[in-house]
Amino acid sequence: MSNTKKIAGAILALTMTAGGASAADQQFITIGTGGVTGVYYPTGGAICRLVNKGRKEHGIRCSVESTGGSVYNARTIRQGELDFGVIQSDVQVKSINGTDQFAEDGPYEGLRSLFSVHPEPMHLMARADAGIASTADLKGKKVNIANPGSGTRVLAETLMKYEGLTADDFSLAAELKSSEQAAALCDGKIDATIWAAGLPNGSSQEATSTCDVKIIPLSGAGIDKLLEENSAYAAATIPGGMYPGNPDDLPSWGPKATIVTSADASDEVVYQVVKAIFENFDAFRKLHPAFANLKEEEMVADGLTAEIHPGAAKYYQERGWN
Repeated sequence: MSNTKKIAGAILALTMTAGGASAADQQFITIGTGGVTGVYYPTGGAICRLVNKGRKEHGIRCSVESTGGSVYNARTIRQGELDFGVIQSDVQVKSINGTDQFAEDGPYEGLRSLFSVHPEPMHLMARADAGIASTADLKGKKVNIANPGSGTRVLAETLMKYEGLTADDFSLAAELKSSEQAAALCDGKIDATIWAAGLPNGSSQEATSTCDVKIIPLSGAGIDKLLEENSAYAAATIPGGMYPGNPDDLPSWGPKATIVTSADASDEVVYQVVKAIFENFDAFRKLHPAFANLKEEEMVADGLTAEIHPGAAKYYQERGWN
């Protein structure tokens, strides 16, 4: 972690001037994202781009950090080493409650929401020659269940639970990062990979463009029960034709990506970050295809288990949104 990050907490505590910001007033914030081939990284980049656009007025300089994903981001925000993070809506729930991956950490009551972004459908991608048409066919195969600390790993384990699978059912349970999975799939090192990301995303595009990869539909009794018992998830569809070799609409499910911070974050800094997005909303939606269908009223309400940060709440009240 850089020296900038070590003093981030102190910098965020500074009071911002009412007028233009001088060099002495500069405040540095970092957004933790995910692998560079997913949608979290460009999401963080899009936010920073709009925040930095107004830095002469508010004095905030925003940077993006590629990380291990949702679980890492939630934990590192708690430790005071990240200011903001992109995390899955279900990871919000687990972090707040101190369950599953956060059982040893204990409940984190200091997590705060800003807004949600895009839905993140699960992608079960398999080599066309692997003989996989459903989750049941994963038994005996080489399957990537994602790296520990990622939100995808949480989702993979959830999918496996409701489909009656364990890592022991696979001939290999790989723990590859999202940036590694497409090459491993096309090189035959794995037969299938479980992956969650916004639409479209670079990793799925790379895999389906490089070799013959099919995206497997995720539906049925197990998925129905999963959605019934987990309100942080919702049914989703991967549109036909979005990825090469996959012409039909495919049923899936998943969480939403959410932007979070700590209760310790400066109200004024959070206010300015939120304002930068919603005052430039049309520009934000154009910064990535996954943002094209975003609606402001959904972003300030959906998937936000953690309490809204006061800085964000102030802006939303000004807009008449809460």
